[in-house]
Amino acid sequence: MSIENKKREVLLSKEAIENRVAELGVELTEAYKDKNLLVISLLKGSFIFTADLVRKIDLPVRIEFMTTSSYGHGEETSGKLKVVQDVQVSLEAYDVLVVDDITDSALTMTGVVEILGERNPKSIKSCVLLDKPSRRKTEYQPDYVGFEIPDKFIVGYGLNYGDYFRNIDHVFAFVD
Repeated sequence: MSIENKKREVLLSKEAIENRVAELGVELTEAYKDKNLLVISLLKGSFIFTADLVRKIDLPVRIEFMTTSSYGHGEETSGKLKVVQDVQVSLEAYDVLVVDDITDSALTMTGVVEILGERNPKSIKSCVLLDKPSRRKTEYQPDYVGFEIPDKFIVGYGLNYGDYFRNIDHVFAFVD
């Protein structure tokens, strides 16, 4: 059976995601109200979450993108962070918020925060849509979390299987 024909278990509906993103927007607006906010979206997985999130932050926001890779086309991290495309702006004048789709092993976010921290931003924090703490390989904890989820391989709302399913408006897992 091909992956496209497998049964799906919806973990987060479109409405649940929209509501939580709106709540995060309010929280981030308050947290960054007197700061010079630079959002760095980790591509490709976070682009949908980032787009929705920044529209809910009621402040001037500069947005940059960074492309990293640790998964390839598999279901588990390789454990090796590769920066494919870096940000092209000096971070010293900004309070940086790194936005990603998911933190599971936390190896990507740990590496990104370390790399960006060396560039002397005023502050650096992270915001993830999904947190899967059961998969941690480091002690890193995201600062802002949309949802904590169980240890399932999930797709949709920016998260992919191979290069597909990012366009689905909810988060689901394939079931046997």
